[in-house]
Amino acid sequence: MKSNYCAAALAVVFLACAVGCDAAAKKVEFVKGADKVDVVIGGKPFTSYMFSDKLTKPVLYPVQTPSGIKVNRGFPFEEIEGEATDHPHHVGIFFTYDAVNDDGFWNNTKSPPQVKHVKVAKMQPGSGRGELCTVMHWTGKSDVLLEEKRKMVFTAGEGWNAIDFSIDLTAMGKKVKFGDTKEGMFAIRTAQWLREKDGTGRYFSSNGDKTAGNIWGKRARWVALEGEKDGKKVGIAILNYPKSVNYPTYWHARNYGLFAANPLGQLVFQKSKKVENPKPLGLTLEPGETAHFNFYIIIYDGSKTPEQLEKLFSKHPK
Repeated sequence: MKSNYCAAALAVVFLACAVGCDAAAKKVEFVKGADKVDVVIGGKPFTSYMFSDKLTKPVLYPVQTPSGIKVNRGFPFEEIEGEATDHPHHVGIFFTYDAVNDDGFWNNTKSPPQVKHVKVAKMQPGSGRGELCTVMHWTGKSDVLLEEKRKMVFTAGEGWNAIDFSIDLTAMGKKVKFGDTKEGMFAIRTAQWLREKDGTGRYFSSNGDKTAGNIWGKRARWVALEGEKDGKKVGIAILNYPKSVNYPTYWHARNYGLFAANPLGQLVFQKSKKVENPKPLGLTLEPGETAHFNFYIIIYDGSKTPEQLEKLFSKHPK
C-alpha cells in the first residue's frame, strides 16, 4: 500500500466547502509548547495535540465547539463532579489498537507497549485551514513495531471545526499482524452530558440506524452523535473514506460515551451480529509495507441532518 502522508490539500478544500464556504474567514494557528501543540481557530482554543511522556499515546484534548462547549470527558486530566471515571485510557481524541503482534496498545501503561511521539514534521497555519504533521513509534515490549505518520488538517467554518486525519502505519523491522479485537481504533470519549446512557446524546448513522445498540458492530460510512448542553444543541460526526483500510469501517459506539471507528475488529463484530461464516480480517504488514487510515471528524454547534452529512461525504475526493 502506498503512503498518503501529507497528501494534496485539495481534499480539504472540498471538505470545507461541503460544510460551508466561510472557512477562509477564520485563521487556524498553532502554538508549540514543551509537550503539546495548541490549535487556535478564529482566535479561540479548539484543541491541543498532547504528547507528554506521561501519556501512553498522543491525544487531542480538550476538544470544543466554536462556541466553547467542551464535547469530551475531562477525566483523567480534570476532575468534574458527577463525571464517570471508568476506562481511564479513553482520553480526548485518540488512535490506537489492542492487538498488534503480541502487544496491546489500548490500555494505559507506564512502560511499553506505548505509542511514542517522535517529532512534529510540519506545522503550517493558514486562513481557513492549518496542517499539523507528526511522527510516532508504536513501541512494543521488545522493539518498535510500527512507524505512524499522521497528517491532521484543521478546517473551520461558521459553527463548526473539523479535523481530517490521514494516518499511515508502516511495519518496521519485522512482520506485523493486527488481531481482530473490538478494542480500537479511532475514537473520542465524550462528555457525560453527551452520553446516550444517562445524558442527552443520540447516535445516528449513514445506514439509517439510531442509538448505539443498533450501530455497534455494523459497517457505516459515517456516524454522528448529537446532544444538548444548557439548551444548546451540539454534535460530533466521524466520517470514514474509501482509501482507508477495510472501508467502510465497523463502529464501536457505546452508550456510556466511547465513540469509536474500528475497521480491524471484523471477526468480533461479525460474530456478535451472527453473520454467516464470519471471517477475520487479520491485517498483516510485511517490513516496509504501509496501511492507510482516513477519518474526518467534525465538532459542531447546532445539528446536522443525514442529508447534510451525506453531501459532505460525497464531496471528499475518492
